[in-house]
Amino acid sequence: MGTSERLTVRTLPAPGRLDLIGRLPNPAALAWIRRDSGLVGWGEAARVPIPGGDGRFARARAALASLFESADVDDPVGVPGSGPVAFGTFGFDPKSDDSVLIVPRYVLGWRDGHAWSTVIGDTADPLTLLRPQAEPSRVSWRGGALDDEGWAGAVSAAVERIREGRLGKVVLARDLWAEAAEPIDSRVLLRRLAARYPDCYTFAVDGLVGATPELLVRRIGGVVESLVLAGTTPRDPDPEVDAARGTALMASVKDRREHAYAADMVREALGPLCAELSVPDRPELLRLANVQHLATPVRGTLAAERSVLDVLEALHPTPAVCGTPTDAAMDLIRELEAMDRARYAGPVGWVDARGDGEWGIALRCAQLDGSRARLFAGCGIVGDSDPAAELAEARAKFSVMRTALEP
Repeated sequence: MGTSERLTVRTLPAPGRLDLIGRLPNPAALAWIRRDSGLVGWGEAARVPIPGGDGRFARARAALASLFESADVDDPVGVPGSGPVAFGTFGFDPKSDDSVLIVPRYVLGWRDGHAWSTVIGDTADPLTLLRPQAEPSRVSWRGGALDDEGWAGAVSAAVERIREGRLGKVVLARDLWAEAAEPIDSRVLLRRLAARYPDCYTFAVDGLVGATPELLVRRIGGVVESLVLAGTTPRDPDPEVDAARGTALMASVKDRREHAYAADMVREALGPLCAELSVPDRPELLRLANVQHLATPVRGTLAAERSVLDVLEALHPTPAVCGTPTDAAMDLIRELEAMDRARYAGPVGWVDARGDGEWGIALRCAQLDGSRARLFAGCGIVGDSDPAAELAEARAKFSVMRTALEP
């Protein structure tokens, strides 16, 4: 439908805890879930494409505000994510035209002991399961834009530029293709990802499916939160080896430098927007199922009324997914990666009519297209990065979606 049509929105409390993924009636899923809490949606009451260029987040906010302000809303639940909500995904590159906001016709939510359902328009029971989930079968693999040798060469070229003093850090990504015998059901991937990575944010928006560990921003009322991740080492099944790897990561000059770039940028971006801002001086260790990260939790109080989309505009792209300085890193990414990232490493999440929302960075993800899936992985490159180590890190990051497609 066009954004000029008036939405009729009805939200009602739902009984008990909901199996959010289990309620999705077809593979065209919308989802944002962490530890069983979150939102799922399906159907399209409105679709808002966002063209690339300067001000794209402001344009997205304005288009959505126009849509929601004219809506007829009945929302007695009144919690973040109730009432009209849009799921969104933005292209990584500011020039990208891949960005979109989708207002689903049906939404189910579970948060802090509250369950609810939202329906837009005069429609049938949203809880009816229409199509059973179908697991991917006979999955085959082929390389992406660069093979191992080519990507290692790109890493070496980036290290040389950094050592020449042209920039401090750049994040280089690569892709990998999978093809199944039948169209891939995003609900199966969501179920597997949510079970294996409960501490991550499992998402699906417009065919982009993944489990990101990185919370770019959460805005609830006047409070904003972010989780900065940069610096990675693989997990090990031996507890002693695993602990030693975590200790080495915390002591790594290379990884601490990479992390500091990202944390400093978030501090500088959020500082002007916040009356109060807390950014710890030292990172902590975040252990996930497959990797360990250096992590810095950030929390602030907004100085004025701002939508989560306004905060996104200040934050994206962070050095954790682009590099520093931003313009130099973006130019080098365009030169060396030999591919279009599309939505990989761009913001993904949801926003409601209050301006509340949660947005992550689209990492550990795949873009689905029928029976095909395009996987992505990226690594932060600094002056003392080793191409062989970066290749190993990228393989570890690919494993998240590889095992979701072919466990």
